[in-house]
Amino acid sequence: MMYHSTRGGMEPRPFSDILLEGLAPDGGLTIPVTLPTVSADQLESWRPLSYPQLAYQVLRLFITDIPAQDLETLVNAAYSRDVFDDDSIVPLKPLNQGMTLLGLSQGPTLAFKDMAMQFLGQVFEYVLTARNEKINILGATSGDTGSAAEYALRGKQGIAVFMLSPQGRMSAFQRAQMYSLQDENIHNLAIDGVFDDCQDIVKQLAGDLDFKAKYRLGAVNSINWARIAAQIVYYFWGWLRATSRPGQEVSFAVPSGNFGNILAGHLARQMKLPVRRLVLATNENNVLEEFFRTGVYRPRSAEQTHATSSPSMDISRASNFERFVFDLLDQDTRRVSETWAALATHGEFDLSHLQPLFESRYGFVAGTSTHQDRVDTIRTVYQETGTLIDPHTADGVKVAAQYVEAGVPMLVLETALPAKFADVIHEAVGIDAPVPAHLRDLAERPQRVTNLACDAELVRQYIAQHAVT
Repeated sequence: MMYHSTRGGMEPRPFSDILLEGLAPDGGLTIPVTLPTVSADQLESWRPLSYPQLAYQVLRLFITDIPAQDLETLVNAAYSRDVFDDDSIVPLKPLNQGMTLLGLSQGPTLAFKDMAMQFLGQVFEYVLTARNEKINILGATSGDTGSAAEYALRGKQGIAVFMLSPQGRMSAFQRAQMYSLQDENIHNLAIDGVFDDCQDIVKQLAGDLDFKAKYRLGAVNSINWARIAAQIVYYFWGWLRATSRPGQEVSFAVPSGNFGNILAGHLARQMKLPVRRLVLATNENNVLEEFFRTGVYRPRSAEQTHATSSPSMDISRASNFERFVFDLLDQDTRRVSETWAALATHGEFDLSHLQPLFESRYGFVAGTSTHQDRVDTIRTVYQETGTLIDPHTADGVKVAAQYVEAGVPMLVLETALPAKFADVIHEAVGIDAPVPAHLRDLAERPQRVTNLACDAELVRQYIAQHAVT
């Protein structure tokens, strides 16, 4: 399995090379030269597998330059009962109105990002050790990616993590999870701006090829292909647990800001998983919803990006969106490059002539949710089922309800546990969300964070002073 760039400016390279690189050298995103497909018979043979066994079967399709036995060891370490708080790793939790939660938040940071990040932590250390190399991870987070990455990479040999987050734009729980880590290889940088500002700094520094090479910059944001590959696994898992016969279709509803989570569902569908619909749910920052409704992609400025009660989706420029547009434009790297050049010049691009294909060819539909919708949905689900859901998952449930069909299971991807968003939970149901025992003293733990102005040069200087070399 070899990988190339969505923009055509990179020679095909194996998994271990692109694992450590983040953005492709031409500014595009890495993607398999040929996406593997899974036959109906092969899919049926996977029904008895445990989650780590399934993860091995799926990931071995994408990772062919790591010996099979070593890959199996890495997968088993990532998806162990010692790491995840459920024997099945990903439980299915029945809701109401024909919907079921796909429980992706049983990991150490109570968010779906753990599903990919735990594997990333294992495979990063493996490849770096094999190559006798070191790496400096530069990332941006709107809430959950940062803590998941830091918990997966804390104390790892040959790795330093520099994580940018927007000052005042995360929940207190999310901040405490990140800033309370005292490991010497973890560096939290709170930027005076919004998530998109943080992401822009990451892209600017990653695009400086001399700086990137000197300090061996790598990425754990969802632009990293290994994260997407690991997320594809749970779409197969959800289908296998929600169906009883070959070829039965399932729909998935996905709260989405950066497009990585639902991109994994798109790729699973392209691999011939029987997916009926991919239901994209946004909050008030509905740039993606607008695109799937109109065909026009119009990212907003930092000033126009709302601070909402589902803060991990307070994103206007979805860093994974280019991988879907690559498919939408028939994998024509020239057209992809031209489209992103137009975006850089004009601040938007118009693919409205392709809008009829979004659902007919790719299964995409979309909807949006407001703060009141979140509060009402959390309250209704709790009253009817006794299950508490977080505000991002509530966005997914609210939008999914419009697309439930008889005989087609609707799996809503749970993005986080409600404990991470206590204020919204209390507003909705008047009780405190339960906090797992290992995190109950989180608010009292000392925090370590460096505040910086929104200036890429300041971040550059900080990395130069603290990088592992």
